[in-house]
Amino acid sequence: MKSQRKNMGLLLIIVGITIVFVGLMVYFSDRIPLIGRLPGDISIERENFTFYFPLATSILLSVIVSLIIYLFRRLS
Repeated sequence: MKSQRKNMGLLLIIVGITIVFVGLMVYFSDRIPLIGRLPGDISIERENFTFYFPLATSILLSVIVSLIIYLFRRLS
């Protein structure tokens, strides 16, 4: 029972840190260079249509989040 509480507490801490990190990224996104403008991000602009898919940015953020999760699992 005590182990389950520790695991739940650790999970809540990780979720909280992740939410804060994502919030900071959104808040400061215009000041962070290259985020959203990496080579590999797809941008199509037409007269009445704009399509933007941040493929390279998504991959980069996925790798960073995966490393953070790996480090937390390694430490616990």
